[in-house]
Amino acid sequence: MNKLLVAVAVGLTFAVSSAFGQQVLRLSHNAAPGNPKDVGSLKIAELVAQKTNGRIKVDVAGASRYGDDVESLTNMRLGSLALSTNSQGSVSNIVPEYALLGLPFLFRDLPHAYKVIDGPVKARLDELSRQKGLILLALWDNGIRHTSNSKRPITKPEDLAGLKLRTPPDPMTIDIFTALGANPAPLSFSELYIALQQGVMDGQENPLMNIWSSKLHEVQKYISFTGHKWESTPILASKKIWDTLSKEDQTAILEAAEEAGQMVRKMSMESDAEFTQKMKDLGIQFNDVDKAPFIAKTKPIYDKWTSQYPDFAKLVIDEAAK
Repeated sequence: MNKLLVAVAVGLTFAVSSAFGQQVLRLSHNAAPGNPKDVGSLKIAELVAQKTNGRIKVDVAGASRYGDDVESLTNMRLGSLALSTNSQGSVSNIVPEYALLGLPFLFRDLPHAYKVIDGPVKARLDELSRQKGLILLALWDNGIRHTSNSKRPITKPEDLAGLKLRTPPDPMTIDIFTALGANPAPLSFSELYIALQQGVMDGQENPLMNIWSSKLHEVQKYISFTGHKWESTPILASKKIWDTLSKEDQTAILEAAEEAGQMVRKMSMESDAEFTQKMKDLGIQFNDVDKAPFIAKTKPIYDKWTSQYPDFAKLVIDEAAK
């Protein structure tokens, strides 16, 4: 009987210590359910649990429930948030070099973008991120971006004149639409739908997968295939929290972020044709554009950014030219 009691006590102690021993890492993102950010973030949680045998649980909170992108970045640098599936624009306000991945018309297509960012470009961005208290785990795909609005089709830069266009808090995107003659206005993504619905903003720019998953097509009539830039989705970790993890657990999280990223990239490559047809069926008007005048109008942006960040600009442009 005494032996049985001891065995039960030992078993209970093990169960309690195992439960309390699980480490919970909070992950924040700003997207709606079903958005690739959300799908990928949930995949990270699944993979980390598998790879660590349940030692680490990733608690995913989307739709800015743990704060918007800017708040998440602040909290990671303070060490009060572990992970975020963030936006390139927001990150570039802390590490400006991220913005150069969005130089206008830099990439021919998605495979070209992936080839460029997966080598020395990513390694350099990780170095720069660490200097600001962040760890770059992976660069996911946030798609080639197009322009929607409620007023008219955009076929040439002059059609953007007078349009109040929401952008992320990203200096590169603001520069692009200023050069094209629009009135760009930074706004949190979580506030975008209402701003379009109430007419505070005339339009916005995003990949089709974001337009669809956040139902922006409900409050926009026209989508123009401007393809003005590509953006990454940086998956970041708090350096303060990262440094407390074992090498084994760091490797598991890195592998999970990369594997989930491959799934997100596949989603992105398959999404445009699917979502174009779905939105056409709902009455959204799509149009192609002659990109030549858009490219000409945005050429001065290269001069500005290469003069500000010459080393990293040369790296990105040279890699893209290979």
